[in-house]
Amino acid sequence: MTKLRLILGDQLNLEHSWFQENDDNTIYVLAEMRQETDYVKHHIQKVVAFFLSMRNFHTTIQALGHQAVYLQITDTDNPQDLEKIIAVCIEKYKIEKFEYQLPDEYRLDQQLKTICSNLKIESEAFDTEHFYTTRHELSDFFEGKKLLLMENFYRNMRKKHHVLMNGSTPVGNQWNFDADNRKKYKGEVPVPSEKNFHANVSEVVSQIKEATIVTFGNIDVNNFSWPTSRQQSLEVLDYFCANLLKHFGDYEDAMHTDEKFLFHSRLSFAMNSKMLSPKEVIETVIAFYHANETEITLSQVEGFVRQILGWREYIRGIYWKEMPNYAQMNVLKNDNKLPNFFWTGKTKMNCMNHAINQSLDEAYAHHIQRLMVIGNFTLLTQINPDEVDAWYLGIYIDAIEWVEMPNTRGMSQYADGGIIATKPYVSSGSYINKMSNNCAKCHYNVKEKFGEKACPFNSLYWNFLDEKKEYFKGNQRMGMMLNLLNKINPEELYKIKVKANAIIQNMDSY
Repeated sequence: MTKLRLILGDQLNLEHSWFQENDDNTIYVLAEMRQETDYVKHHIQKVVAFFLSMRNFHTTIQALGHQAVYLQITDTDNPQDLEKIIAVCIEKYKIEKFEYQLPDEYRLDQQLKTICSNLKIESEAFDTEHFYTTRHELSDFFEGKKLLLMENFYRNMRKKHHVLMNGSTPVGNQWNFDADNRKKYKGEVPVPSEKNFHANVSEVVSQIKEATIVTFGNIDVNNFSWPTSRQQSLEVLDYFCANLLKHFGDYEDAMHTDEKFLFHSRLSFAMNSKMLSPKEVIETVIAFYHANETEITLSQVEGFVRQILGWREYIRGIYWKEMPNYAQMNVLKNDNKLPNFFWTGKTKMNCMNHAINQSLDEAYAHHIQRLMVIGNFTLLTQINPDEVDAWYLGIYIDAIEWVEMPNTRGMSQYADGGIIATKPYVSSGSYINKMSNNCAKCHYNVKEKFGEKACPFNSLYWNFLDEKKEYFKGNQRMGMMLNLLNKINPEELYKIKVKANAIIQNMDSY
């Protein structure tokens, strides 16, 4: 039986059982498609990274003896659409059975089900063999429960997969070292430079331009730093262990204007494209920790493990539990437009200036920049979550909808009404000042609420609480802040709200 096997751009798993044996009757197909470049406007580095990683994967499986067809974005015989590509391959190679790996995006899952229902040949879907969990494992775990607490899920995952465990007890007799992972970085220890592959990507950038794909963001075509093969991804993992892990946990929530990456691993693209598996990443990090326990403390490692075994698997489970309704949720009825500076980086707010420009330059920002600077601002200014979603999905190199949407629409924007977060992640300028050095050289004064030089986050914060107080009045975790809101005298609150509304009406002036 002649089989056609589809590999999507985020299914670059060389360890998959499909590739363990060669079969002359099996043909693999990978394709760069306008369907995938155009459903949202993407960062140029994101498109480059996926195209190069797919091309390297194709070359590798061919070298291993597999038959593989590859369609580049500028190929004249490329239909640019998944259904048409499958149909052409079935006819051209006289295919008798079509096989694919389960997609991680709902839209592609639905599309492939529809395609298969219309085929006149047999079809079959396979697991990607990547995640610790199945799609619906989280739903089963929380069945009958009102609160979907990540911590409970995380502890269950630790036990089930025996990660950092002594029997049924967590290593160190403590499940979570989050309280130790909140240090402000003040230059106490030098930050090693990121692992950079200095690749020349001018050829693929030219092809993207030739195809007239609309992208945004910046790229240095002579100095592309992201891993685009399994070998390079493994090098980034080893580099993280040897150079960054020993301070990762301490500063994982910190921000610094001179340090774009601090001690973060920059492994998210390699993992989300499946060039690396979460299991091998965690096992490699834990093995390195055990071999270097005199230099690395448990809190550094647990913080890293929690992000992957806890948060990453949890977010995926939420996505499959709540889709497709999740994509339309907007419980706070926020409806403002993104300001233009999200595309230009031109703003006088130092924290936003650094976070946005870093995102435009690197296609990357770490989780606190995404959540407590950019996401905080968009929630306080009551931006429509559809616009926030599209921007986050487009700008970040690691953004695939299953991981981006719950983090953005749920965790960051509270548009899901508390499915993920028990309270909105909003703050005044004080949190940003506490976790970064942004405020020291800002145009605005972090201690002022209103007035020309007042930090915009301050008035926006209290205005947000006042605007949404009816919605949050029954939320116990919001009680203290709402009590403080009630203690602000009416005259001061009026000034705060005037200031906040001036900002919201003219965000590009701030």
